[in-house]
Amino acid sequence: MKYTRLYFFLWGLLLAAGALPLLAQQNYIAAESALGSAVPSSSDPEPEDAVLTIKKRVDEVNVLFIATDKHGKFVRNLNQGDFAVLDDHKPPQSIVNFRRETDLPIELGLLIDTSGSVRSRFDFEQEAAVSFLQSTIRAKFDKAFVVGFNGHSQMTQDFTDNAALLAAGVHRLQDGGGTALYDAVYRACRNKLIKDQEDHPVRRAIVIVSDGEDNQSEVSEAQAIEMAQRAEVLVYAISTDDSGLILRGDKVLQQIADATGGRAFFPYKMKDIKNSFAAIEDELRSQYVISYHPADFEANGRYRPIEITALKKDLQVRARKGYFAPLQ
Repeated sequence: MKYTRLYFFLWGLLLAAGALPLLAQQNYIAAESALGSAVPSSSDPEPEDAVLTIKKRVDEVNVLFIATDKHGKFVRNLNQGDFAVLDDHKPPQSIVNFRRETDLPIELGLLIDTSGSVRSRFDFEQEAAVSFLQSTIRAKFDKAFVVGFNGHSQMTQDFTDNAALLAAGVHRLQDGGGTALYDAVYRACRNKLIKDQEDHPVRRAIVIVSDGEDNQSEVSEAQAIEMAQRAEVLVYAISTDDSGLILRGDKVLQQIADATGGRAFFPYKMKDIKNSFAAIEDELRSQYVISYHPADFEANGRYRPIEITALKKDLQVRARKGYFAPLQ
Protein backbone atom coordinates (compact mmCIF):
# COMPACT_ATOMS: atom_id res chain seq x y z
CA MET A 1 0.00 0.00 0.00
CA LYS A 2 2.81 2.39 0.86
CA TYR A 3 4.41 1.86 -2.55
CA THR A 4 1.08 2.27 -4.31
CA ARG A 5 0.52 5.69 -2.65
CA LEU A 6 4.04 6.76 -3.57
CA TYR A 7 3.44 5.72 -7.17
CA PHE A 8 0.28 7.80 -7.51
CA PHE A 9 1.94 10.76 -5.78
CA LEU A 10 4.83 10.77 -8.27
CA TRP A 11 2.48 10.36 -11.23
CA GLY A 12 0.46 13.38 -10.09
CA LEU A 13 3.61 15.50 -9.89
CA LEU A 14 4.51 14.58 -13.46
CA LEU A 15 1.05 15.55 -14.76
CA ALA A 16 1.16 18.88 -12.96
CA ALA A 17 4.59 19.67 -14.36
CA GLY A 18 3.42 18.91 -17.88
CA ALA A 19 0.40 21.21 -17.54
CA LEU A 20 2.41 24.23 -16.33
CA PRO A 21 3.67 25.39 -19.77
CA LEU A 22 0.16 25.11 -21.19
CA LEU A 23 -1.33 27.09 -18.31
CA ALA A 24 1.41 29.71 -18.62
CA GLN A 25 0.77 30.00 -22.36
CA GLN A 26 -2.97 30.38 -21.81
CA ASN A 27 -2.42 33.05 -19.17
CA TYR A 28 -0.06 34.97 -21.49
CA ILE A 29 -2.54 34.86 -24.34
CA ALA A 30 -5.37 35.98 -22.10
CA ALA A 31 -3.32 38.91 -20.77
CA GLU A 32 -2.25 39.94 -24.24
CA SER A 33 -5.83 39.81 -25.49
CA ALA A 34 -7.10 41.89 -22.58
CA LEU A 35 -4.53 44.65 -23.21
CA GLY A 36 -5.44 44.72 -26.89
CA SER A 37 -4.17 47.76 -28.77
CA ALA A 38 -2.79 49.33 -25.59
CA VAL A 39 0.24 47.00 -25.74
CA PRO A 40 0.52 45.81 -29.37
CA SER A 41 2.59 42.87 -30.39
CA SER A 42 5.95 43.67 -31.89
CA SER A 43 4.93 41.62 -34.93
CA ASP A 44 1.81 43.79 -35.52
CA PRO A 45 2.56 46.20 -38.43
CA GLU A 46 -0.31 48.63 -37.77
CA PRO A 47 1.39 50.94 -35.25
CA GLU A 48 4.39 51.45 -37.51
CA ASP A 49 2.16 52.21 -40.50
CA ALA A 50 0.11 54.66 -38.44
CA VAL A 51 3.23 56.53 -37.35
CA LEU A 52 4.47 56.70 -40.93
CA THR A 53 1.11 57.98 -42.14
CA ILE A 54 1.05 60.76 -39.56
CA LYS A 55 4.65 61.65 -40.32
CA LYS A 56 3.93 61.79 -44.04
CA ARG A 57 1.00 64.13 -43.51
CA VAL A 58 3.05 66.42 -41.33
CA ASP A 59 6.27 66.83 -43.27
CA GLU A 60 5.34 66.27 -46.91
CA VAL A 61 4.93 69.57 -48.74
CA ASN A 62 3.02 69.87 -52.01
CA VAL A 63 3.53 72.98 -54.14
CA LEU A 64 1.68 73.86 -57.33
CA PHE A 65 3.52 76.20 -59.68
CA ILE A 66 3.65 77.33 -63.29
CA ALA A 67 6.54 78.02 -65.66
CA THR A 68 6.46 80.59 -68.45
CA ASP A 69 8.89 81.64 -71.17
CA LYS A 70 10.14 85.18 -71.75
CA HIS A 71 6.96 85.95 -73.71
CA GLY A 72 4.75 84.88 -70.81
CA LYS A 73 3.52 81.69 -72.48
CA PHE A 74 3.12 78.53 -70.41
CA VAL A 75 5.80 75.87 -70.76
CA ARG A 76 4.26 72.44 -70.19
CA ASN A 77 7.02 69.94 -71.06
CA LEU A 78 9.55 70.40 -68.23
CA ASN A 79 10.91 67.78 -65.82
CA GLN A 80 12.07 67.70 -62.21
CA GLY A 81 15.68 68.31 -63.24
CA ASP A 82 14.71 71.64 -64.76
CA PHE A 83 13.97 73.18 -61.34
CA ALA A 84 15.71 73.89 -58.04
CA VAL A 85 13.78 74.05 -54.77
CA LEU A 86 14.63 75.75 -51.49
CA ASP A 87 12.49 75.29 -48.39
CA ASP A 88 13.41 77.57 -45.50
CA HIS A 89 16.55 78.45 -47.54
CA LYS A 90 17.67 74.78 -47.73
CA PRO A 91 17.33 72.08 -50.40
CA PRO A 92 14.69 69.47 -49.50
CA GLN A 93 15.74 66.32 -47.73
CA SER A 94 14.14 64.31 -50.55
CA ILE A 95 11.84 64.80 -53.54
CA VAL A 96 8.82 62.51 -53.27
CA ASN A 97 7.10 63.27 -56.56
CA PHE A 98 7.12 65.62 -59.54
CA ARG A 99 4.46 65.70 -62.21
CA ARG A 100 2.58 67.90 -64.63
CA GLU A 101 -0.93 68.60 -63.42
CA THR A 102 -3.39 69.58 -66.12
CA ASP A 103 -6.48 67.88 -64.76
CA LEU A 104 -6.66 68.33 -60.99
CA PRO A 105 -10.11 68.92 -59.46
CA ILE A 106 -10.70 72.61 -58.79
CA GLU A 107 -12.24 74.16 -55.67
CA LEU A 108 -12.81 77.80 -56.51
CA GLY A 109 -14.25 80.83 -54.78
CA LEU A 110 -15.44 83.76 -56.89
CA LEU A 111 -15.35 86.98 -54.83
CA ILE A 112 -16.98 89.93 -56.57
CA ASP A 113 -16.75 93.49 -55.24
CA THR A 114 -20.25 94.95 -55.18
CA SER A 115 -19.33 98.30 -53.62
CA GLY A 116 -20.36 101.58 -55.19
CA SER A 117 -16.89 102.16 -56.62
CA VAL A 118 -17.26 99.35 -59.22
CA ARG A 119 -20.71 100.38 -60.50
CA SER A 120 -19.62 101.52 -63.97
CA ARG A 121 -18.63 98.06 -65.22
CA PHE A 122 -20.62 95.86 -62.85
CA ASP A 123 -23.05 94.35 -65.37
CA PHE A 124 -20.30 93.46 -67.81
CA GLU A 125 -18.19 91.93 -65.03
CA GLN A 126 -21.12 89.76 -63.98
CA GLU A 127 -21.53 88.37 -67.48
CA ALA A 128 -17.79 87.74 -67.82
CA ALA A 129 -17.78 85.94 -64.46
CA VAL A 130 -20.71 83.72 -65.49
CA SER A 131 -18.96 82.81 -68.73
CA PHE A 132 -15.79 81.96 -66.80
CA LEU A 133 -17.61 79.67 -64.37
CA GLN A 134 -19.49 77.91 -67.15
CA SER A 135 -16.29 77.11 -69.05
CA THR A 136 -14.12 76.29 -66.01
CA ILE A 137 -16.27 74.26 -63.60
CA ARG A 138 -16.81 70.69 -64.83
CA ALA A 139 -19.81 68.76 -63.54
CA LYS A 140 -19.06 66.05 -60.96
CA PHE A 141 -15.39 67.06 -60.91
CA ASP A 142 -14.93 70.73 -59.93
CA LYS A 143 -16.94 72.97 -57.63
CA ALA A 144 -17.21 76.68 -56.91
CA PHE A 145 -19.01 79.18 -54.69
CA VAL A 146 -19.98 82.83 -55.23
CA VAL A 147 -19.56 85.66 -52.72
CA GLY A 148 -20.41 89.31 -53.16
CA PHE A 149 -18.77 91.79 -50.83
CA ASN A 150 -19.10 95.45 -50.00
CA GLY A 151 -18.98 96.39 -46.33
CA HIS A 152 -19.99 92.80 -45.61
CA SER A 153 -19.65 89.46 -47.38
CA GLN A 154 -22.72 87.65 -48.68
CA MET A 155 -22.60 84.16 -50.15
CA THR A 156 -25.15 83.94 -52.95
CA GLN A 157 -24.21 80.39 -53.93
CA ASP A 158 -22.44 77.75 -51.86
CA PHE A 159 -20.15 75.08 -53.31
CA THR A 160 -21.72 73.42 -56.34
CA ASP A 161 -20.78 72.02 -59.74
CA ASN A 162 -24.05 73.25 -61.27
CA ALA A 163 -23.32 76.02 -63.76
CA ALA A 164 -26.91 77.32 -63.72
CA LEU A 165 -26.90 77.72 -59.93
CA LEU A 166 -23.55 79.52 -60.07
CA ALA A 167 -24.84 81.88 -62.77
CA ALA A 168 -27.93 82.62 -60.67
CA GLY A 169 -25.67 83.33 -57.70
CA VAL A 170 -23.72 85.89 -59.73
CA HIS A 171 -26.88 87.56 -60.99
CA ARG A 172 -28.25 87.91 -57.44
CA LEU A 173 -25.40 90.26 -56.56
CA GLN A 174 -26.36 93.91 -56.13
CA ASP A 175 -23.92 96.79 -56.13
CA GLY A 176 -23.56 99.52 -53.52
CA GLY A 177 -21.82 100.19 -50.19
CA GLY A 178 -18.23 100.22 -48.93
CA THR A 179 -15.44 97.66 -49.44
CA ALA A 180 -14.20 94.97 -47.04
CA LEU A 181 -11.89 93.05 -49.36
CA TYR A 182 -9.55 91.62 -46.71
CA ASP A 183 -12.47 90.27 -44.68
CA ALA A 184 -13.90 88.58 -47.77
CA VAL A 185 -10.61 86.84 -48.60
CA TYR A 186 -9.97 85.86 -44.98
CA ARG A 187 -13.42 84.35 -44.44
CA ALA A 188 -13.57 82.58 -47.79
CA CYS A 189 -10.26 80.85 -47.06
CA ARG A 190 -11.03 80.08 -43.41
CA ASN A 191 -14.64 78.97 -43.83
CA LYS A 192 -14.64 77.32 -47.26
CA LEU A 193 -11.16 76.47 -48.47
CA ILE A 194 -8.99 75.60 -45.47
CA LYS A 195 -7.81 72.10 -46.32
CA ASP A 196 -8.57 68.85 -44.59
CA GLN A 197 -6.36 65.80 -44.93
CA GLU A 198 -7.31 64.51 -48.36
CA ASP A 199 -6.21 61.43 -50.28
CA HIS A 200 -5.77 63.32 -53.55
CA PRO A 201 -4.45 66.79 -54.42
CA VAL A 202 -6.94 69.56 -55.19
CA ARG A 203 -6.32 72.89 -56.84
CA ARG A 204 -7.75 75.61 -54.55
CA ALA A 205 -8.15 79.11 -55.93
CA ILE A 206 -9.92 82.38 -55.34
CA VAL A 207 -10.72 84.86 -58.11
CA ILE A 208 -11.24 88.42 -56.89
CA VAL A 209 -12.98 91.01 -59.06
CA SER A 210 -12.40 94.35 -57.32
CA ASP A 211 -10.64 97.69 -57.41
CA GLY A 212 -8.71 96.64 -54.28
CA GLU A 213 -9.64 99.79 -52.35
CA ASP A 214 -10.45 98.35 -48.92
CA ASN A 215 -12.02 100.75 -46.42
CA GLN A 216 -14.10 98.63 -44.01
CA SER A 217 -12.28 95.36 -43.18
CA GLU A 218 -11.79 94.19 -39.62
CA VAL A 219 -8.71 92.14 -40.54
CA SER A 220 -5.56 93.48 -42.20
CA GLU A 221 -4.10 92.69 -45.60
CA ALA A 222 -1.34 90.67 -43.87
CA GLN A 223 -3.92 88.58 -42.01
CA ALA A 224 -5.85 87.90 -45.22
CA ILE A 225 -2.66 86.78 -46.96
CA GLU A 226 -1.67 84.56 -44.03
CA MET A 227 -5.05 82.82 -44.04
CA ALA A 228 -4.78 82.23 -47.81
CA GLN A 229 -1.32 80.75 -47.31
CA ARG A 230 -2.56 78.50 -44.50
CA ALA A 231 -5.36 77.28 -46.76
CA GLU A 232 -2.85 76.84 -49.64
CA VAL A 233 -5.06 78.92 -51.93
CA LEU A 234 -3.92 80.59 -55.14
CA VAL A 235 -5.42 84.07 -55.35
CA TYR A 236 -6.10 85.63 -58.75
CA ALA A 237 -7.25 89.22 -59.00
CA ILE A 238 -8.93 91.15 -61.79
CA SER A 239 -8.86 94.87 -61.21
CA THR A 240 -11.98 96.89 -61.95
CA ASP A 241 -10.01 100.14 -62.01
CA ASP A 242 -10.31 101.67 -65.48
CA SER A 243 -8.38 104.88 -64.80
CA GLY A 244 -5.29 103.70 -66.63
CA LEU A 245 -3.20 104.54 -63.55
CA ILE A 246 -1.57 102.27 -60.97
CA LEU A 247 -3.57 103.09 -57.85
CA ARG A 248 -3.21 101.89 -54.26
CA GLY A 249 -5.86 99.23 -54.76
CA ASP A 250 -4.00 97.80 -57.74
CA LYS A 251 -0.89 97.39 -55.62
CA VAL A 252 -2.93 95.58 -52.96
CA LEU A 253 -4.29 93.12 -55.53
CA GLN A 254 -0.77 92.54 -56.85
CA GLN A 255 0.62 91.90 -53.37
CA ILE A 256 -2.08 89.35 -52.46
CA ALA A 257 -1.66 87.51 -55.76
CA ASP A 258 2.15 87.45 -55.54
CA ALA A 259 2.17 86.16 -51.96
CA THR A 260 -0.09 83.22 -52.79
CA GLY A 261 1.34 82.18 -56.17
CA GLY A 262 -1.54 83.65 -58.17
CA ARG A 263 -1.61 86.51 -60.63
CA ALA A 264 -3.14 89.98 -60.89
CA PHE A 265 -4.72 91.36 -64.07
CA PHE A 266 -5.36 95.01 -64.88
CA PRO A 267 -7.73 95.15 -67.86
CA TYR A 268 -8.18 98.67 -69.14
CA LYS A 269 -11.00 97.95 -71.59
CA MET A 270 -14.10 95.93 -70.77
CA LYS A 271 -13.31 93.32 -73.42
CA ASP A 272 -10.00 92.66 -71.64
CA ILE A 273 -11.90 91.41 -68.58
CA LYS A 274 -13.00 88.31 -70.50
CA ASN A 275 -9.41 87.80 -71.64
CA SER A 276 -8.29 87.93 -67.99
CA PHE A 277 -10.80 85.25 -67.00
CA ALA A 278 -9.65 83.12 -69.96
CA ALA A 279 -6.01 83.46 -68.88
CA ILE A 280 -6.90 82.29 -65.35
CA GLU A 281 -8.76 79.27 -66.74
CA ASP A 282 -5.76 78.38 -68.91
CA GLU A 283 -3.34 78.75 -66.02
CA LEU A 284 -5.39 76.50 -63.74
CA ARG A 285 -4.87 73.73 -66.32
CA SER A 286 -1.16 74.37 -66.90
CA GLN A 287 0.55 73.70 -63.59
CA TYR A 288 3.21 71.45 -62.13
CA VAL A 289 3.20 69.94 -58.65
CA ILE A 290 6.25 68.96 -56.65
CA SER A 291 6.09 66.99 -53.39
CA TYR A 292 9.04 66.83 -51.03
CA HIS A 293 10.22 66.29 -47.46
CA PRO A 294 11.83 69.49 -46.10
CA ALA A 295 15.20 69.37 -44.38
CA ASP A 296 15.33 70.13 -40.63
CA PHE A 297 11.54 70.16 -40.42
CA GLU A 298 9.79 70.87 -37.13
CA ALA A 299 6.02 70.90 -36.58
CA ASN A 300 6.19 74.18 -34.68
CA GLY A 301 3.72 76.38 -36.61
CA ARG A 302 6.50 78.57 -38.01
CA TYR A 303 6.34 80.17 -41.47
CA ARG A 304 8.74 78.54 -43.94
CA PRO A 305 9.58 80.38 -47.18
CA ILE A 306 9.65 78.49 -50.49
CA GLU A 307 11.69 79.35 -53.55
CA ILE A 308 11.40 77.43 -56.83
CA THR A 309 13.64 78.52 -59.69
CA ALA A 310 14.05 77.30 -63.26
CA LEU A 311 17.52 76.15 -64.26
CA LYS A 312 16.89 76.86 -67.93
CA LYS A 313 17.50 80.33 -69.29
CA ASP A 314 14.56 82.65 -69.95
CA LEU A 315 12.11 80.63 -67.86
CA GLN A 316 10.13 82.17 -65.03
CA VAL A 317 8.45 80.26 -62.19
CA ARG A 318 5.48 81.46 -60.18
CA ALA A 319 4.55 79.70 -56.93
CA ARG A 320 3.35 80.56 -53.45
CA LYS A 321 6.00 82.22 -51.33
CA GLY A 322 5.81 79.84 -48.38
CA TYR A 323 3.63 77.96 -45.92
CA PHE A 324 3.02 77.52 -42.21
CA ALA A 325 4.28 74.30 -40.69
CA PRO A 326 1.59 72.44 -38.75
CA LEU A 327 1.64 72.80 -35.00
CA GLN A 328 1.72 69.61 -32.93
